Amino acid sequence: MNILGLASLLLVAAAAFGAINYLFLKLPSAIGILIVALVASFGVIATDWVFPALTIEEELRALVLDIEFSEALLEGMLGLLLFAGALHVKVADLKREWLLVLLMATIGVGLSTAIAGVGFSWITGAPLLIALVFGALISPTDPVAVLGVLRAANLPKSLETKIAGESLFNDGVGYVVFLVLVGIAFPTGDAHGTGLSGAALLFAQEAFGGAALGAVLGFGAFRVMRRIDDPPLEVLITLALAFGGYQLAVWLHVSAPIMAVVAGLLIGDVGSKYGMSDETRAHVDTFWTLIDEILNAILFLLIGIEVFAIAFEASFLLAGLGAIVLHLLARFSAVVVPVFLLRPFDTNLENGITRIMTWGGLKGGISVALVLALPENEWKPLMLTATYMVVLFSIIVQGLTVAGLAKRLGAAPDLV
Repeated sequence: MNILGLASLLLVAAAAFGAINYLFLKLPSAIGILIVALVASFGVIATDWVFPALTIEEELRALVLDIEFSEALLEGMLGLLLFAGALHVKVADLKREWLLVLLMATIGVGLSTAIAGVGFSWITGAPLLIALVFGALISPTDPVAVLGVLRAANLPKSLETKIAGESLFNDGVGYVVFLVLVGIAFPTGDAHGTGLSGAALLFAQEAFGGAALGAVLGFGAFRVMRRIDDPPLEVLITLALAFGGYQLAVWLHVSAPIMAVVAGLLIGDVGSKYGMSDETRAHVDTFWTLIDEILNAILFLLIGIEVFAIAFEASFLLAGLGAIVLHLLARFSAVVVPVFLLRPFDTNLENGITRIMTWGGLKGGISVALVLALPENEWKPLMLTATYMVVLFSIIVQGLTVAGLAKRLGAAPDLV
């Protein structure tokens, strides 16, 4: 199937599943689409099991594998989604919460990777380096899922900024850590660096290079937009920045996710204030909200149908259950240590911040895309099944309950 036919099929399926959710399930849009897609996928598998002559599952599995989920997300959709998410986070708000965001996106990611990796090695017998790669790929919180949940949670502004900022930068840093560990664990495969010195150099190049490129491109786009008063053209400039900047970052071997976040923050704050008219600002907000909603729907649909790529072996499913526990333990550690370190310097930490940010650290399509991007090896099918189970638990169980948890805990400061 050509790319236009595939895109048409995905749009039709997303619209149909979205309508089913709206009319019957009435769940948050993206989560509802995922659940409907998942139920439909299991329905096809069950039908094929009862009537094997139909071979529907085999045909759909071939179609799903042909989609190249990893490439579609990491080299296409992710830049737009991160840019759209960053547009609505104000730099002034982020500056007030920068220390916690920084600690969680650095120390937190490192702790999560180590705890999940060591635990995965213990429960599966996987070599430690391979297990650490697994720890790295389930450590990034998915800003797409997190920001979607925030819309319904009605959290205090300060807490919303902490969660949104951490999810945006955690994602970029986690991706870099993943690349570093893949380079060490698979030196003859898709290697990105070898040895500690190579790993350190790669991390600096990816993280700081991505931030610098995002700042330069974002500032350049802002200066051009400041001289123009043509809303459709200015929307086109932001789209070119997100698309072109992401591809340029990939070509330059710097972190494309971090580039998209920094550029989005700059355009959404400085560009919005000083480079856009009220009409242009309304056009940009509407356009990127639509892009965000449409890509969200397609992404969660893709996650739902990726079940066809999963190996349903008993040992794999048991490892997946263990990985869910590891994911929660690793996330708790990634939150509680930075909060503990920051407590002597910040007396305004919100009520229940540790529990809310632990339960609200949702995993999503990024983790699935990263595991699918791994070089072929004997542990990949196990890691794929475990990752998929973690993502489903995170989006469905945590995603549907985190807003209620936040409301129950309230927003009084200084009670963590």
